[in-house]
Amino acid sequence: MDQVHLEAALPIGADPRQHARTLAQLHEAAVTGEALPTRPRSVIGASWQRVRRHGVDPDRGRPIAVLGPERLEERRRESGLAPLLPLLRGGLISLAEQAAHIMVVVDAGGHMLWRDGSVAVRRRADGIGFVEGVDLQEQSVGTNAPGTALIARRPIQVYSAEHYVRAQHDWTCAAAPLRDPRDGRLLGAVDLSGPASTVHPNTLSLVDAVTRLAESQLRTEHLGELQRLRGFAVPALAKVPGRALVTDAHGWIAAASGLAPADRVALPSSTAPGRTWLPAYGSCLLEPLPGGWLIRLTDDEEPLPARVELDVRVAGEPVLTVSGASGQWTCRVSPRHAELLYVLASHRNGRSASQLSLALFGDPGRAGTVRAEISRLRRIVGGIVAGRPYRFADNLEVLVLRPSAVG
Repeated sequence: MDQVHLEAALPIGADPRQHARTLAQLHEAAVTGEALPTRPRSVIGASWQRVRRHGVDPDRGRPIAVLGPERLEERRRESGLAPLLPLLRGGLISLAEQAAHIMVVVDAGGHMLWRDGSVAVRRRADGIGFVEGVDLQEQSVGTNAPGTALIARRPIQVYSAEHYVRAQHDWTCAAAPLRDPRDGRLLGAVDLSGPASTVHPNTLSLVDAVTRLAESQLRTEHLGELQRLRGFAVPALAKVPGRALVTDAHGWIAAASGLAPADRVALPSSTAPGRTWLPAYGSCLLEPLPGGWLIRLTDDEEPLPARVELDVRVAGEPVLTVSGASGQWTCRVSPRHAELLYVLASHRNGRSASQLSLALFGDPGRAGTVRAEISRLRRIVGGIVAGRPYRFADNLEVLVLRPSAVG
């Protein structure tokens, strides 16, 4: 599990009231276009810039529609978060009530699905429209912990005038994003919110710890599902001549025959029975199984995909998308593999291991490390990356999506 740096909103040793006054002066300068007396925290400064581009009014915010009861229940079912509620409530509600906070759970689209905790604080939240069904995305309500955590993809605490809309300056909130460990997909965010006077640096650590515990529960459940799939996989593979494997719907391998062990295969984003091209194996035939797929490797020649897209717009979460006649597949890659792909995209004629070592580490002497990383990368992307020298395969259209310039 990746280690995430947690940055509390209140500096160590700072007086909360004095810090709130400093933030109010900084906020006033930012929204009026005056010279800033100091810089906001980087995550807050980036959020304020996004919110300004969205045209959110710092005084009135925006009129926000609240989901009706039927649509709210529908989003709750679709979110995949309902089974985690007992764990989240068990880890956070007791503290929320003692510390005059409320626990909030939002989906990946930023809508508040559930709210629980202090009755008094819930009444106070009603006054600013902080209710179940409300849209907490930055473009709707400005800088706030759950909405900003969804964009920054990291735990974040927001205190007092770090909120962009003035009506929220009397609040503090701490939120952490929650991901599906099966595919890294963002499911939503978990938040603790309360009056600004209740700010505490440990709130962020608690929210992050409970959120990670929820992800661990999902991971454990997934391992159980994979174990049950093996009950179908072993007899299915026994009847298949040649190389084959059985995966779940997310590409996690339950069993394989005639292949080197691996954890996961990148499946097309729209998987369907029939012939397809997989990056690690080439031409394959897919057959449905209860809870997954039987994948038979064939010796047929299948043309390589036509287009490769490396998306590095979200810091720390690069995504690779490959498209061709056999469909499209998308998978997350590690930051190191993204660096390698970025260099190869910038030098289509190819790079030696020493040249890649110099580009990645500033030292041409780490060629052995580069070769090992390339080997691991090619187990994911297959023939997309060629060797001697290392390069993207010929006739591929390669596109890199970078973060847009901050306006």
